[in-house]
Amino acid sequence: MQIVSFALRNFNRARTRTWITVGAMAFACAIMIFYASLLEGWLAAMEKNAVGMDLGEFQVHAKGFRDDPDLYNSIGDEENVLARLGEHGFVASPRLYASGLVAAGNASSGVELRGVDLTREQMVTSLDQHVWQGQWLDEQDQAGVVVGRKLARILALTVGDEVVVVAQGADGSTANELFRVRGILQSVAQGVDRSGFFMTSTTFRRLMIVPHGVHAIVVKRGVATEDLDTATNRLANLLPGYEVRNWRQLQPVLARLFNMSDISLVIMLLITYAAVGILTLNALLMSVFERIPEFGVMKALGFSPWGLFAMIVVESMLQVTVAVVLALGAGLPFALYFSRHPIDFSRFVQSSSTIAGIAFDARWYCVVTVNSVVLPILFLYLVAGLAILYPALKAAMLKPLSAIYHR
Repeated sequence: MQIVSFALRNFNRARTRTWITVGAMAFACAIMIFYASLLEGWLAAMEKNAVGMDLGEFQVHAKGFRDDPDLYNSIGDEENVLARLGEHGFVASPRLYASGLVAAGNASSGVELRGVDLTREQMVTSLDQHVWQGQWLDEQDQAGVVVGRKLARILALTVGDEVVVVAQGADGSTANELFRVRGILQSVAQGVDRSGFFMTSTTFRRLMIVPHGVHAIVVKRGVATEDLDTATNRLANLLPGYEVRNWRQLQPVLARLFNMSDISLVIMLLITYAAVGILTLNALLMSVFERIPEFGVMKALGFSPWGLFAMIVVESMLQVTVAVVLALGAGLPFALYFSRHPIDFSRFVQSSSTIAGIAFDARWYCVVTVNSVVLPILFLYLVAGLAILYPALKAAMLKPLSAIYHR
């Protein structure tokens, strides 16, 4: 208690220097709370775009399909698989894939034909909510298709235009049919934007002569808080005869980007707090040198080196604590405000921009989490603690007689 009372007395001793140091630490901590929250929001948006619009949380394929997407390599008992998934708490939707050629006017392009189960697909992804022009697919409109944004630009398509699809059906015949563009998607992912050609599963089966089987089953966790790796293992054990991959395995580049984001936050914290640490070190060194005679008297009266060391540490930690309170008062409301009002970068970013093949959302929200608040605070205490070691040790090692007569 004596050490704490001495520290409280000395806190406001050099008022200007103390509050400049506290202000600098508070400003840096507030900025880092906001930055960490903004980074969390950006990562959440990227995951939402990757998982919610195209990949899904998991995908189930027949063995070897991902290495060689063959029209004939399909999951033959899809209804049984879907029923088993439902019994174990998963939500799932089947998909059909094929390659083809699309022509409109004098332009043509290779595409990936996708057959979609309209009822089930909306339970695992939100692709139906990302139509840029026109409307999403409808079972009543078997001639209507939805295309990716870049594909529409390549073929100069608008809503209502007609396109011809040419492909090879499962029976070896030529699949050839005229469709009408019902909708054009917003930027989703590089593959979807460039070659996505969506139709209902009924239309796909008729066009490609595929009466049975599906090429992929997109799966979503029934409980969103379940660990991704745990759910992946549970899903793999449930379907041992199939290939099961989570979205991180399907998009390893994006997964590495997410992993690197934690490292980038730590690097940013270290760079920002390095300046704060230098300021703290300078302020405490000045404080120690100014009070060398006083420390000499204290040691001559029986104050232990450890007590002197602890007093300076407590003084510094008191300054950091006041800075943290100020940072929370400034940085947290700032981050919470932008969690409801996004920062709009649409003027500086093209609407079709992608990162790691995933659509880049130009509207950034902050997401305030325990990690985004606690990590900047912990790093501030850590850096400040390292900065005070030298001044505190120097004070503790003073010799009483020489310190009393120090000039």
